[in-house]
Amino acid sequence: MTAEIDTPKDEKPAQDSLAGVPVALAQAMRKRGYSELTPVQRAVLDSESDGRDLRISSQTGSGKTVAIGLGLAGHFSARLADKATARSGPSVLVLVPTRELAMQVRDELHWLFAGMQGLRTQVVMGGTSVLVERRGLSQKPHIVVGTPGRTLDHIKGGALVPTEIQHVALDESDRMLDMGFRDELEAILEQLPRERRTHLISATFPGAVCKLADRFQKKPLHIQGTRLGAANADIEHSAHLLDRRESYGALVNLLLLNDDGRCLIFVERRVDASSLATKLSGDGFPVQPFSGELPQAQRTRTLNAFRDGTIRTLVSTDVAARGIDVPDIELVVHMDAPADADSYVHRSGRTGRAGRTGKSVMLVPPRSQRSIDRLLAAARIKAEWTPPPTAAKVTKQLRKRFRHQMHQRLADTESVTQAQIDYAKGLLDGRDPAAVVAMLLEFAEPSPVRAPMEIREPRAGSAPSGKRSDSGGKRSDSRGKWSDSGSKRSDSGFVRFSINWGEGTGATPSRILGHVCRRGDVNSRSVGAIKIGDTTSTFDVEASAAAVFEKRARRPDARDPKLKIFRSSAASGQTTKPVPRVDALATERPKPGTKHRSKAKSGFKPASKGKTGPKTRKPFDSKRKGRA
Repeated sequence: MTAEIDTPKDEKPAQDSLAGVPVALAQAMRKRGYSELTPVQRAVLDSESDGRDLRISSQTGSGKTVAIGLGLAGHFSARLADKATARSGPSVLVLVPTRELAMQVRDELHWLFAGMQGLRTQVVMGGTSVLVERRGLSQKPHIVVGTPGRTLDHIKGGALVPTEIQHVALDESDRMLDMGFRDELEAILEQLPRERRTHLISATFPGAVCKLADRFQKKPLHIQGTRLGAANADIEHSAHLLDRRESYGALVNLLLLNDDGRCLIFVERRVDASSLATKLSGDGFPVQPFSGELPQAQRTRTLNAFRDGTIRTLVSTDVAARGIDVPDIELVVHMDAPADADSYVHRSGRTGRAGRTGKSVMLVPPRSQRSIDRLLAAARIKAEWTPPPTAAKVTKQLRKRFRHQMHQRLADTESVTQAQIDYAKGLLDGRDPAAVVAMLLEFAEPSPVRAPMEIREPRAGSAPSGKRSDSGGKRSDSRGKWSDSGSKRSDSGFVRFSINWGEGTGATPSRILGHVCRRGDVNSRSVGAIKIGDTTSTFDVEASAAAVFEKRARRPDARDPKLKIFRSSAASGQTTKPVPRVDALATERPKPGTKHRSKAKSGFKPASKGKTGPKTRKPFDSKRKGRA
């Protein structure tokens, strides 16, 4: 049987909101910008929580990690003051589902306990050196933060002696059970001293979590920091109804509207994360995939690049995203529907953190609308069903944003020099001022990384492409559903073009696709087969768009002036005029989103030896389910 503390959202904090916090921790929190405690943090400090097993249900982003730290402050104060226990070994064990969350918890506890001299924390997790962790454990840290598998390995191997553990906290308990860690968790808990405090922290407490809690907790106090859906008050939830084949175009438009803001995109499978990131990178977006199959060092580098803004978009699976704690993620996009309400809460909780607002957008095929309605109802979240942003809306919004910035600049003319004023007068001399300004506006208006994409309305009775069910069943395409986008089509109705960029100077299908779409202002659906040669490559453009594309593509390109595009004279790909090899590309700056290129200065990868045959981006075959 559990007692409960309910902390409604509208509860008023005390006049001095950090009054009950130990001095050392209060100083650390003020340095981090805390002006008041969250409801769950206030509840943990309540006198009724002293000496109790805690069962904390609170949404993502509500400050649960700091709450646990506040609850442990008294324990550490007493333990550090006693020389006999100050270096007797770990007394607190925190178990988490993922490596990223382990590092996040360690970092949170590190700054929170910075004022407690001598307090040490050790992280143990898969993907890192076992020997290094053993050396760290031999130093007898006070706190061990670990993933279940590696923690159990250290207990069995004798490196982690659990006899001094007085508090164990299971963070994101529901996710650990979902990931299949039940056996490891039970084995760990059975090795710990009977006289200990066991704390479970979870956004929700489904039946499986409650069974685990009932088995290992003693008369727990249930702290309900925020009710389901309450922590999402700072998040704007919306859903776009569209055919699945339009999902990529809708995503591109959402990213363009998000400007340079950070975006986290959720997909179902690892292969989808990789293929979608490659597709977006080819369209000029700075993006990286993030999944559990990546080596730990690469996951750390990717996450750091996302935090510092080197990349602005991350494509992630559910499991990998558990440790992503970046306060200023403005947009979360669900390319694949979450498995259930709990997953949606965890996903959307990556935005709207630390008092900021955010947006959570689901891209929903018509057949899944009812199941998504049920999912949102279960999560107690009201989402607005709206059409996806069209190309016209994106263009209008980008122009509005540019003009707003221009008006801000016009309000401050102090930086304008007399020479610039004299030159401006010369431009206006004998010309219509309005026409001059209009021309300059057209010249100055920045171009997005790629053109917005047209979005077709969903067809009546349409269904998601591929073998998917309402509940988001598995697809048989092992390459990933985002390896190419566009409607199914045959080779007919296309015009072939050539470009003087081949494998020898770093051309790949995705890079050529991104260049062609930007250069000719077409979307990827208008581009057919791409064939990579040694020094030149060919690509097909829909006949309906070929004339306009050719006119735009013949203009000199400021970003890659050495690249030339010509219409081919025959289907074989022979061009109407010679196309020189572009060795001078090494002097050009790399395109956005291609920071993962080779280490050569140019960023272009030389041709690999021993390869036979050209690389090809094949078009859709109308008789097949996917790409050839």
